Amino acid sequence: MTRPNGPVFWPYLLVAPTVLGGAVLLAYPFVRNLLISFQQYGMGELIRGDAGFVGLRNYQTVLADPTFWEVVRRTFWWTLVNVVLIMVIGTLVALMMQRLGRWTRIVVTSGLVLAWASPVIATTTVFQWLFASRLGVVNWVLVRLGFESFEGYSWLADGPAAFTVLVMLVVWQSVPFAAITLHSALLTVPSELYESARLDGAGGWRIFRSVTLPLLRPLFGLVLCLEVIWVFRCFAQIWAVTKGGPGEATTTLPVYAYRVAQSLHRYDLGAAVSTLTVLILVAALIAYFRHMLRQEADR
Repeated sequence: MTRPNGPVFWPYLLVAPTVLGGAVLLAYPFVRNLLISFQQYGMGELIRGDAGFVGLRNYQTVLADPTFWEVVRRTFWWTLVNVVLIMVIGTLVALMMQRLGRWTRIVVTSGLVLAWASPVIATTTVFQWLFASRLGVVNWVLVRLGFESFEGYSWLADGPAAFTVLVMLVVWQSVPFAAITLHSALLTVPSELYESARLDGAGGWRIFRSVTLPLLRPLFGLVLCLEVIWVFRCFAQIWAVTKGGPGEATTTLPVYAYRVAQSLHRYDLGAAVSTLTVLILVAALIAYFRHMLRQEADR
């Protein structure tokens, strides 16, 4: 058996740029944010640079605030609605693509890739135009269909309506990734299994539940986790469209942390909220992974 050419540490040198880049872009901001959450860090401390440590006082202040827990509940509801819609629509689109002809599938895949590759702010701006109160296409279409109450209707001035618009925006941006990933996984399922199931008299839903889902359960779990992370920490779309309004109707934890830090100049409380957001997300994912591992062990 021949040894590979080059020094032993050569593989480590190859991955070093990626590791260092990740440390600079991810680890340092997290550690810095964690440090600020244990300090008294307002505008004065930002200018003077003499922030002092206050222990867990910032966390006690945040956890004692009823607004924080209201935002937590809203964030979980926001995540649940978006992720369920993304997974259901993404799965249906993936199954549809499996039945399409070659050229039609190429066209649909190209459209999904273009929608997925569109910059977040560009897509967000398009949705703002679509739902504009006076010149928006959505209001124009609804009025032409006979819904006169939507004449000049301001979607972003009403809490539930603004929440709905943001859900539609996030789902639109997220479905392409889920659909393309799941479609790629569907192509790996042997066609013989589908043929055997059809010969046994199984319908479409039974085939999906008994053949497709068991084989692709790990990938479905991975896509679900990625979508939960992406939706839970969603900030740019909400801030660009509503800034968390009207009132607090669309304020989720990332938006709440930013508003506390920038509007109140309480960077210490904002850092504490950000840290708690990460901990809540990690705890939810750990609980999900434990549940998934128990299911795999019982099979």
